[in-house]
Amino acid sequence: MFRIVLFVMVTAAFGQTKFPGVGKAASAERVKAADKTVMADGRGLPVGKGSVEAGRALYKTKCAECHNEAGEGRDKQWPALVGGTGTLASKAPKKTVGSYWPYATTLWDTIGRAMPYDQPGTLTADEVYSITAFVLHLNGIVAAGQELDEKTLAKVKMPNRDGFVADVRADVKAKR
Repeated sequence: MFRIVLFVMVTAAFGQTKFPGVGKAASAERVKAADKTVMADGRGLPVGKGSVEAGRALYKTKCAECHNEAGEGRDKQWPALVGGTGTLASKAPKKTVGSYWPYATTLWDTIGRAMPYDQPGTLTADEVYSITAFVLHLNGIVAAGQELDEKTLAKVKMPNRDGFVADVRADVKAKR
């Protein structure tokens, strides 16, 4: 019992310790650069463009290591980006970009913020549009010659766009 009490006391004391000189406050510029919201209707998307073909090359170098060449995922460790059509109502739904995601803009936002996994946020807007176009192409959503930009991306009709129900509670004030 004494060991447990001692462990709790030491852990609590360590948790309250300040670490002077570690880290620094984010500048207003850095906060503004990170404070980007991309809405389902395309508001917040930066100017840029990308094609399926440009995305194919980028995907191979930036994404395939984790998501595999055809977007099928890798070793149940990294998620599949393709497949799963018709599985959402089954006992084993496969939630992928093509089967589950309601908006193509969400894909752009996820890639732009969080990918590549080991260097998040390092892709340019054009690279993100290109990779987005290629992943949508892998899912059969856009044609091989398609080019996407800040005006056309939100117009992409995702297969599960109507699979979500809007929150109509009076106390929810979110604008969609």
